[in-house]
Amino acid sequence: MRDSPFVFPVKEAVYKVIGGRKLRFFVFEPDTGGMDRTAVLFFIGGTFGKTPNTPADFQYHAAYLASKGYVAICVECRTGQDEGFTPIQAICDARSAVRRLRGHASEWGIDPQKIVVCASSSGGYTAVSAIMFDHLNDEGDDPAISPVPDALVIFAAGMDAVDITERLYPGLLPEARNISPYHNVKKCLPPTLWMIGTAVPLFEQNRDFVKRMAAAGNDITWIAYEGMEHGFFRHGRHGNRPLDETRRWIAEFLKSIGL
Repeated sequence: MRDSPFVFPVKEAVYKVIGGRKLRFFVFEPDTGGMDRTAVLFFIGGTFGKTPNTPADFQYHAAYLASKGYVAICVECRTGQDEGFTPIQAICDARSAVRRLRGHASEWGIDPQKIVVCASSSGGYTAVSAIMFDHLNDEGDDPAISPVPDALVIFAAGMDAVDITERLYPGLLPEARNISPYHNVKKCLPPTLWMIGTAVPLFEQNRDFVKRMAAAGNDITWIAYEGMEHGFFRHGRHGNRPLDETRRWIAEFLKSIGL
């Protein structure tokens, strides 16, 4: 995994152990206490390759939201660096993460009905798929606990699993349509904020998917950044202006839906 350490203080907590692999929450605690706080889980992109990004790549968004009173958590999932990895493992991990947090909400001082997922790129595919595909679960998960968050924030993400598997996991092609959001449009998402740069190669695919999902009854707010590339919102890009703007957009969006 590419080295990208946290520059902010975080608390680590293991949320899942599978095959000897300990998957962790990296928790940004707000200064405010309470038992009804909103939690935001972050899933970074660039995780399907052999040199994946790290959960720390979303730390500047997480630290900002923690300063606003949210419990912000950068989530570690299995990646392309894990032996035998496929995107199905990451999807199962995302479902486990929401269930773990919701099932132990009182330990974190959060409201179990105030859980948000924010994700980008491969993490965005993982997050949407974790909501759409109920048949993907790991043993040890409690099926009585919903893995669906109460709000969703997506930065540009490939929604076509046929394309993803053709490029990266050809052995998964027979299953591709069954785990492809693009091919399974339906009403299933919580209130969603979708942000993307118009220079992202998958811009048209994202726009088409969001239009069809909205037509199916999903509540999606769409924000396009003219001329911006994939990952435009990350720390260090464009003088951090998109970083600052997208952090504010997320906070304003969550406030507008009561979270």
